[in-house]
Formats: sequence, structure tokens, C-alpha cells
Amino acid sequence: MSKTPETPEDVAAAPADAEVTDSGLASKILKPGSGTGKPGPRDTVEVHYSGWTTDGKLFDSSEARGEKISFPLDGVISGWTEGLQHMVVGEKRRFWIPADLAYGEKPSRPGAPCGDLTFDVELFSIKGAPESPKIPEDLIATESAEKSPSGLASQVLEEGEGEGRPGPTDIVVAHFTGWLENGNLLESTVMNGKPAQFKLDQVSIKGWVEGLQLMRKGEKRRFWIPEALGFGENPPQGAPKGNLIFDFELLEFNEMPKSPESIPAPDDVSAAPADAEPTGSGLASKVLSSGTGNDHPAPTDEVLVHYTGWTTDGKMFDSSVARGEPISFPLNGVIKGWTEGVQLMVVGEKRRFWIPGNLAYGETPSRPGAPSGTLVFDVELIKIGD
Repeated sequence: MSKTPETPEDVAAAPADAEVTDSGLASKILKPGSGTGKPGPRDTVEVHYSGWTTDGKLFDSSEARGEKISFPLDGVISGWTEGLQHMVVGEKRRFWIPADLAYGEKPSRPGAPCGDLTFDVELFSIKGAPESPKIPEDLIATESAEKSPSGLASQVLEEGEGEGRPGPTDIVVAHFTGWLENGNLLESTVMNGKPAQFKLDQVSIKGWVEGLQLMRKGEKRRFWIPEALGFGENPPQGAPKGNLIFDFELLEFNEMPKSPESIPAPDDVSAAPADAEPTGSGLASKVLSSGTGNDHPAPTDEVLVHYTGWTTDGKMFDSSVARGEPISFPLNGVIKGWTEGVQLMVVGEKRRFWIPGNLAYGETPSRPGAPSGTLVFDVELIKIGD
């Protein structure tokens, strides 16, 4: 049953008996828990919470809504990431979180409270994060590996099904884990729990483009990618140098619709018009059609959207509309411009966003296939929540 929580008497500042960590986070147990295990920094937790500013204003509360919330600890404010790792299941704790561990004194996120914040949090369950993938024993290509004239080497780890293979312009859905030649983990969709989806001819790693065309649906394959087929001798900022090792599982592949021109670039694709609404972060947007809902998504909510994206020269680089399938994702798992912008929307609304490079993939993206610089998106919010 939902209820509006009462403002704590000590909301303005932590009392003398509160525990204080080196970071400045203060907390006090309100109700002991019954569990013994504590969440790790990447675990997913289920909680009830209420948050106040230090003047006693309630700004958010799952208790008032009557619905618990789940989220990974590495996807929230630093004060929550640190604080919840001290808790056990069944425990209720009050946190006094300094601004630098919350949203800051001047938040860039629309609607976020500024300054020091106070939270009451009750922990209901912990779901462990996936274990880090095991480092391959063969970081150097084996003698039995298949080798191509380009220098790419690969070995089938698990057979796939069917005879079809992706074409050079197909959209693929795959799980992958990548390592540097010294065994350091580079990136893993397996750990993140969500596969990657990308168009093969937009991938900057040539070894991916060549290698995935060798695979069948359901196949698992290991690739040893030489530097020349990776990010090159002079990689973009943030991208690794040297040879790379990737394990891939090809889940699905589909041909890109042949008529992307059916979604023409907007007339104002090159720059935001004068009537666009700018935010403090540099994001600009304009409502194209009004929605029917009243609620806005929260920063960790799952949303279902249709979208089309263009570079400022009018080139369409991605579109759920062209594929005919909307996409769902948690708002804290996408580019910053989407995280901020979609929170401005209500269900049924369609909005155009002009997203500067620093809120998108950057001027020299490290993510394979990602477009650079300022991007323009038309987004339609279909649903909030699972």
C-alpha cells in the first residue's frame, strides 16, 4: 500500500551517531536486516526509497508510488553505489549524501535535485552480477585456427545452425567479449546482460566486419584480430592499441531495409532551430507531436521507443522505424543525450533531439561503428516500464 513518508527530524544534517565513510557519506541503520550477504558494486538490488533535500522537501519516493525499484549499483549516483554495499537484505538505512556523491550543486540532468540529499532506503533483494568471463588460454592464435589472407585468425567454439551467413551490410545481433593480448578485459556484452546490435558496414573494426560474415546463426567463434584489422596503429582516443581477441556468439542477423531514403533527413538536421528548447548540458529538443500521458520516465526506467538518427550532414545511420521494430532499454544504459532527453517526454510524445558530441559518442568514438560528432534523433516514446 502506498503512503507519503514523513520527513525525518534529522533531514538537515547527519546526527552525531551516524557512521561516516572517507568519501563523506553518512548513514544510520533504522532497522536491522535478516540477511548476511551484501551487494557488490555491479549487483542489481531491489529497494524501497524516499529522498529529501535538506530543507525537508520530498522529491522522489518509491514508497509513495507503491512500487519497489530494481537497478544495478553501477548505474546510480555514487552515494547509492557506495552506501548500499554496506547493507544486508531486510535492512533499512538513512543516508546523508553530499552533493559530490549525488547530482552535484548544479545538476545537468533535468529535474534532478541539487546539493546534499537525504535518503531512506530499504533493501529487499540482491541479484549477483554475471562473473567476469574467463580469460582464454590461447591469447595467441593456435595452429589449428583458420587464417584469412588479411591476417584474421578464427576458431569455431560451438557450431551454429543453417547455411546462411550475414552480408556486409546486414544488421547483426551478437554477444561478445573482448580482451587485449595481455589478457586484460576490454568489453563484454555477456557481463552487461544485453547483446549488441549493429550494422556491419558501420563497424570500425575491420576484423569484426570480415569475421562475422564467416559465422552462422547460433555459432560461437573466437577471433584473433591483428592491430591492422582492429583500431590501427593510431587508435582513436580511448580505444586500445595492438592485437585483440574476441569471442562472438551470433544470435541473429537481418538485411537492412533497402529504402532508408523513405525516412528523409529533417530540414533542420544541420543545427537546432531557434524555437528548440536548450538545456544546461547543451542538449536541444523540439516537440513534434504531443503525448497523451502525464508521467515522465525516471533515469533508471526501462522505456520502449521508435527512433531514427542522422548525422548533421543528413546521413541516416540507424532507425528502428526502418527495421519495423521498436527498441526497449534502460535509460541509464544509453548515451547521455538520450538519458537526459527521454526524461523530458511523456508516453505518446514524439520529439526531435540535437545531441552534441560530448552527450553522444564523442568526436572520435571508441565504440565500433558509432557515429561521431553532433547527432539528430527523432524519438517517439511508446511505453515506460516493463
